[in-house]
Amino acid sequence: MKLDRRRARNAFAGYAARYDANDPKVKLKIDHTYRVAGLCGRIAAAQGLGPADVDLAWLCGLLHDVGRFEQLRQYGTFNDAASIDHAACSAQVLFDQGHIRDYLEDPAEDALLRTAVTWHSAYRLPDGLDARTRLYCDLLRDADKIDILRVNVETPLEEIYNVTTAQLRTAAVTPAVEQAFYAHHTVLRALKRTPADNVVGHISLVYGLVFPESLRIVQEQGWLDRLLDFASDNPETRRKFAAMRDHMHAWLAARTGQA
Repeated sequence: MKLDRRRARNAFAGYAARYDANDPKVKLKIDHTYRVAGLCGRIAAAQGLGPADVDLAWLCGLLHDVGRFEQLRQYGTFNDAASIDHAACSAQVLFDQGHIRDYLEDPAEDALLRTAVTWHSAYRLPDGLDARTRLYCDLLRDADKIDILRVNVETPLEEIYNVTTAQLRTAAVTPAVEQAFYAHHTVLRALKRTPADNVVGHISLVYGLVFPESLRIVQEQGWLDRLLDFASDNPETRRKFAAMRDHMHAWLAARTGQA
């Protein structure tokens, strides 16, 4: 596959321009898309992939969230549970509506790209993927998770979780969510009961990262630490977050060799 990155960027910019860029939620997803594409390329390069394969990883990132714009237009939310599966919508826009050809002419990687886009936000990947497809799925999923940490710092949590500041600052961490964190699991959506649970759930995305470079990026960027420094008026929640911060730091240090 030979990719013209300028053409691909222009295709995405043209598609996103159909939506109101003055809407902060639209701008959020445009900025997120470019960052995820860049992270995909960086992680792929760190894995020693060649230029064409790095381009393919970059393209996965550029394509992964195109369905978010229609989700927001139709439902006014990015909450999949309250609207539609945004990953499936992205695949539909690209492959069922044919917009993938706006990005590249060669259809040779369509099946891989569709799989990566469709499964990028799933709790886990399906069984039976070939090794190459799984590689690109993992690259995209890592990059997306890394940038979600950033989004949860830069965007007010009250807005993300649709709660008041009082609800956020007094929330407890429920036992099932705490247990999942210490078991090094990405917290299932069904377990979350409180706004503090949602914060822990996003922190736990780090446990699902596949590549060493992804962990290095997390440490380098610092967004994880800022999430772990969650401000709470609930003494028990403050205690739990302090303990989780120490645990996560030790877990990362053991995997990266960096204290």
